[in-house]
Amino acid sequence: MPTDTRRRTEMEHSLTFMSDGLKLSGVLHVPEGRKPGQRLPTFIVLHGFVGTKDKSHVELVARMIEEMGYCVFRIDFRGCGQSEGARGEVRCHDQVADTRNALTFIAQREEVDPDRIALTGHSFGAAVAIFTGGVDQRVAAVVSLCGWGDGERKFRGQHPTPEAWARFTGILEAGRKHKAETGESMWVSRFDVVPIPEELRKNLSPHAQFEVPVETAISMYHFRAEDVVADIAPRPLLLFHTAGDVVTPMEQSIRLFEKAGANAELMIPTGVSHFPLSEDDAAHTRALIAAWLAKFFPTPLSATP
Repeated sequence: MPTDTRRRTEMEHSLTFMSDGLKLSGVLHVPEGRKPGQRLPTFIVLHGFVGTKDKSHVELVARMIEEMGYCVFRIDFRGCGQSEGARGEVRCHDQVADTRNALTFIAQREEVDPDRIALTGHSFGAAVAIFTGGVDQRVAAVVSLCGWGDGERKFRGQHPTPEAWARFTGILEAGRKHKAETGESMWVSRFDVVPIPEELRKNLSPHAQFEVPVETAISMYHFRAEDVVADIAPRPLLLFHTAGDVVTPMEQSIRLFEKAGANAELMIPTGVSHFPLSEDDAAHTRALIAAWLAKFFPTPLSATP
């Protein structure tokens, strides 16, 4: 086994924890520089829409933060990846519960400083991170990557023409009718819910799901992290949203920032897509986030260049 692979295996721990009676899967990253007995600031990393913690953009996020000197716990939400639960049955408030249960679990680990556990997520995971930070005072900081705060307005931005909006709302109505008449869910393509250009789909994990029940879209439609974002203050909040995002409208992070309280910052770098660590601008993304962490949520370990 190559040295780098062996080191990575030794510093990553596959774990499971319980959330509402379901066994969920996670991987704990421990930075190489940790001293015996040292408790480090830690990030819980949340994946995007029906995604997974593995072979995904959030795995890139997790490795980036680990290299900066933090413990990192990346998880699969219920019904996703290696976690138990009905496949694709995403309910936003269930994911908030999963995040809070992950926090309770990881706080007990000897590597983790239980008073300095932060949340970060990408896209849908960012919305869940913001909401959880707003309702759970144990969260020490939140970093949102291309996230959103108002489900209905987000969907309007993702289906911008009258024809596209009519098609999307027609899917929701057909799903409600189908459920009422048959008692079963109507399943649709994930891209009918959240459109992603063909050229960006290569950034999705091969373990992601590509069909969802209409109830999943309805749950997202009514989810509003904007309602609780102000309650994160005075704990630090970074809203990082790429100017070139063609998946989640940039205005979502701008509106969140307008509603946020003290110690909130908004970064809008140019020239990158919805997947900033998958692009040529990854180094710029890393530098911006590292600078913010050094100011608002520092680690006793030196960052690895």
